[in-house]
Amino acid sequence: MELISIKFGSYGAIIGAINAKTKIVRIFNTYGPSMQPNDGRVVSNFIVQALKGEPITIFGDGSQTRSFCYVDDLIEGIYKLLFSDYNYPINIGNPNEISIKDFAHEIISLTGNSNQKIVFKELPENDPLKRKPDIELAKNILGWKPKIQRKEGLRLTYDYFCNLSVQELNKKKASLIIYLTSLFLLVPIPKNILMLMSLFLKK
Repeated sequence: MELISIKFGSYGAIIGAINAKTKIVRIFNTYGPSMQPNDGRVVSNFIVQALKGEPITIFGDGSQTRSFCYVDDLIEGIYKLLFSDYNYPINIGNPNEISIKDFAHEIISLTGNSNQKIVFKELPENDPLKRKPDIELAKNILGWKPKIQRKEGLRLTYDYFCNLSVQELNKKKASLIIYLTSLFLLVPIPKNILMLMSLFLKK
């Protein structure tokens, strides 16, 4: 799909089709307020389990690593890419790694519940042991890098979940969850979306 997007943009440039410009973002683990409690991601899973007084579930021994990018940083990275001249895939994420086991303890520290239990289950087949984006292109080309530290982002996210009702926390997991490893953005973007992004970044 990335190759199709690149070729499409190149063809548009050749024929002079202004609307054919393309941007390709590779989005890595993102979190923040307004996440769905039942989306199946590790951040929401751990927080919801902790708030419900359930044991936090770790698959494997917890040594596998993940890196988490706060949503504000992600939006800023995408925004900068939209107005750049770069038309190839670029990673937007936070390279600060943490093991899943240590991450579970960070969630527990937010709750203040020293009695919170952790249970370990069998690691699913093909579950990656390491996820860390290389963001050197974003740094060099866009002048972008994440600003929100995980401690601050988790606090904001945890506070959001604390304000959800019991009914919202207990919603059943959606029957189909689509994970996007790449986001294809076509320019021009509708003016109302650009306006919302501009307002967001000015906060």
